[in-house]
Amino acid sequence: MVFDPPLVPATLVQRYKRFLFDAILDDGTPITGSCPNTGSMRGLTTPGSRIWLSLHDSPTRKYRHMLEMVEVNGTLVGINTGLPNRLAEEAITAGRVPALDGYGTLRREQRYGTNSRIDFLLSGAGRPDAYVEVKNVHFIREEGLAEFPDTVTKRGAKHLDELSQMVARGHRGVMLYVIQRPDCASFRLCHDLDPAYAAAFRHAVDRGVEAYALRCRVTPAEIIACDLITMDEMRSGALRTGIL
Repeated sequence: MVFDPPLVPATLVQRYKRFLFDAILDDGTPITGSCPNTGSMRGLTTPGSRIWLSLHDSPTRKYRHMLEMVEVNGTLVGINTGLPNRLAEEAITAGRVPALDGYGTLRREQRYGTNSRIDFLLSGAGRPDAYVEVKNVHFIREEGLAEFPDTVTKRGAKHLDELSQMVARGHRGVMLYVIQRPDCASFRLCHDLDPAYAAAFRHAVDRGVEAYALRCRVTPAEIIACDLITMDEMRSGALRTGIL
């Protein structure tokens, strides 16, 4: 996806109350803006960080500026949790996720499971429906290794269970982790930060749920989900293999 109008550079002063941040524009103007990420954003909220903001002129918006990217050790990281579904859809329709190629219909936000909506439901003649759940990833602790989640996510574990139920009914259940940063060669789960999610993942994969990690190219002009990377979880002999 291309940013139009172009993003505006600034320096982060602080992020607070989950939804807000203060920054200084390059011309010295102090501003307050909205943060489209209510998660912990571990490692991405250091005061003084270089950031990039989108501009919104709608009269219904309280804050004109929205935080989109943070620079960490020379790498741009996308933090907007509203973008991964769009990035994933672009990648799927462009054939960048081969396992999901060839479906004729893609429907968004379809009801399934227990009071849930699946991000994408893919349908095609002669193929089982594919229920695709998308998760945003931007957390790194070790060089070249992306991780999820960066905090406890009971909702995420629930989604894994619901995908398992779809597989049991003869459909495909697919987890697609969209990593909004380019500086990673592999992906794994944060067993220490959320052991319950890791256990739910193992349970789901054992029952046939598929998982893929999609790395993004991030620049101030655009974010593109461009290629799949290795999932460490899928290389373990204790789990199903053949995904990557």
